[in-house]
Amino acid sequence: MLIQATQLRPGMVLEYNGGLWRVMTISHITPGNWRGMVQTKLRNIQTGTQTENRFRSEDRVERVILDQVRMEFLYKEGSDFHFMNTETYDQITLPEELVEDVEGFLTPNLQVEVEFFESTPLNVTLPKTVALKVVETEPGIRTAAVTNTLKPAKTETGLVIQVPHFVNEGDVITINTETKEYASRTK
Repeated sequence: MLIQATQLRPGMVLEYNGGLWRVMTISHITPGNWRGMVQTKLRNIQTGTQTENRFRSEDRVERVILDQVRMEFLYKEGSDFHFMNTETYDQITLPEELVEDVEGFLTPNLQVEVEFFESTPLNVTLPKTVALKVVETEPGIRTAAVTNTLKPAKTETGLVIQVPHFVNEGDVITINTETKEYASRTK
């Protein structure tokens, strides 16, 4: 589907230079009395390489619509990650390269979206927040209640994030998957 460059939004997928590219950032540039341009940062879906490209506002680009399938993470075996389609119960195995960005958030039974292009899985999208159990952290400091002190905490998946001083081992915390930051303690 051809769209104008001015209609590009972050998250869209384009067919560009013979590959599939996800739009990471976009900014519109209108330099004085010249024609407007659209500055984009693109990431190749297959290789992970990034590039910046400037389109003229009247350029048309090929937008690719990916199929999004709701899946459940089952388990990790070696460097393979096993997922199950929640409607058909079909199982797929994804290599570590495809899930390395989200690996620290994957717990058994977590519901995710897997994007497919012509039956080839390309990307795993997490929910906005994930609850993980803290398995290792230093004890809190009582006098830190006034200040915004943070300390490292290791979660059940091995992910290490900065948490407030009052979080203890055994606590379940909510993490924002987009910013990779502590959101709240759920106990």
